[in-house]
Parts: sequence; C-alpha cells; structure tokens
Amino acid sequence: MKFDPETINTADIQLADLSESDLITAIHHIKNCKSQLLLKRCFDITVSSLLILLLSPLLIIVVIGVEISSQGPAFFVQQRLGYKQSLFNFLKFRSMYTNWAAQRPQDLAVNSAITGNLLKKVNDPRVTPLGRCLRQLSIDELPQLLNVLEGSMSLVGPRPLMIHMLEPYPNFSKVRHLVKPGITGLWQIRDRRHNNNACYMIEHDFEYVNQYSFWLDIKILIKTIPAVLSMRGAF
Repeated sequence: MKFDPETINTADIQLADLSESDLITAIHHIKNCKSQLLLKRCFDITVSSLLILLLSPLLIIVVIGVEISSQGPAFFVQQRLGYKQSLFNFLKFRSMYTNWAAQRPQDLAVNSAITGNLLKKVNDPRVTPLGRCLRQLSIDELPQLLNVLEGSMSLVGPRPLMIHMLEPYPNFSKVRHLVKPGITGLWQIRDRRHNNNACYMIEHDFEYVNQYSFWLDIKILIKTIPAVLSMRGAF
C-alpha cells in the first residue's frame, strides 16, 4: 500500500502493516532455508574479510578525513533493531556535525514517534561537506562490513532501522527480523529515494524474506553496483 507518511493516520498504519498470515508464511519459508542461511553466513564472512582488507587504505583515509574536517569521532554508533528484533551497535562513518543544536518542534517529535517518520531532507545543514560526499558515494556505510564480519548484519538483507521507525508496524518488524539486516537489499536497489518511513520498505522486505534464497542475495549484490553509482536517494 502506498501513501504519504506526512499525512499518515492510525487507520493507514493498520492497513499498511503486514497481516498475521503474512507473518506465518514468512516464518515457514525461513525455517526451510537453514542450509542456504548457513551458506549466506560463510559468504558474508569471506567477502567482508576480503573487502575490509582491500579497502583498508580508503578506510584509514576516511577516518583521518572525518576527524580533521569537523570536531568529533570518526564513527557514528547507534543502536538499531537486528535479527530477532535484538538491538545491536550499528556503525557508519560520521557525516553530521556533533554540536548541532537545532531541535525539532515538539509536535514534530510526537508525530515522528506515532508515524515512524525519519527527519531527513535534502541539503540538511546538519551534514558536513565531507559527510555529504561520503553519503553520495555510500562510503559512509563501509564500517558496516565490521558488523557483517562479527555477525550482527549480513551483506544483503532488510535495512537496519531505528526503533521508532518500526513501532507502528509490529508484524512487519517481526517478519523483516527473521533474517539479519543488510548493507544492501531489494529496497535499496529499487526505491532508495523513499527512505523516511518504513512503510515504503514493507513490500520489498516482505518479498525478500518470503522468497529468500542465496541466489537472490547474489542478484541483489550485482544490482547494487549500478544503484550505488547512480547515487539515487543518497543525500
């Protein structure tokens, strides 16, 4: 179901969320994918290790660049929902100023909690010049290779979201967390520009979980390359 998150109401949320039968269907499918999920984990360990090794010069340069271009740490760490709805420390290169003092009005904060909206806009003044470049090239996501290596994420899977973004959609949250969250996935290669509400991800994430196979992961990884190069939805 497509709708505008800015005008969402309780009835819209209930209609957008997945049904109990959708949840049962997804659980049944994932239970039959144990061998493919084991293969997925072996693939994740191998590829993430190689990429960290190959990209280490770039990672070091970015760490230095972030630290000297603006005050604050090189890494942004935030708790996100992961496998089986457990919390984990999600890593990114920091792309925002740490001393940004602007606060959202109270009515926007309340609306965000109810609807699951994420405050994200083009030319966001909270984003540093270097951070904007890192975002456009998706380089800010590279530290998540460490998440993949240690097992809290996968190369492919539903995007790890902030807790408040999933609270309006309890069944959807249960379905998407039947598998580990990923650096890339169906939503990222199809509709990345719509990224301020989980409702845009329901269709894609349910399809991924309900039709999961190791070969689907491979197809998504291949299609991720042109999606990143196009910089669609990156700001």
